[in-house]
Amino acid sequence: MATFKERWNIKSNWQLFVIIVVFALTGSTSAYLSKPILAFLGINKSNPWEYYPLYIILIFPVYQILLLSFGFLFGQFTFFWAFEKKMLRTFGLGFLIPKKENPE
Repeated sequence: MATFKERWNIKSNWQLFVIIVVFALTGSTSAYLSKPILAFLGINKSNPWEYYPLYIILIFPVYQILLLSFGFLFGQFTFFWAFEKKMLRTFGLGFLIPKKENPE
């Protein structure tokens, strides 16, 4: 746990606990919500070659939105916004993040 606290610049065990809870809730909820979204779009398991790739692809944006939402609700938005920006850059999607303006 000390490694996570140091790497993520976390000050307390309570903050670490909240962050782990947010990650758990986000993963479970994004997987749960992706199924009805696919059903709404008329995609079902009868064609697994279509359903499962779309299910996995759909989880990604749902996860990103939920991560920030749960982070906000649990008072850790700053941590998860920084985490989100780093994750998007890692996946080559850094262009989605507005660049900081240079104050002059």
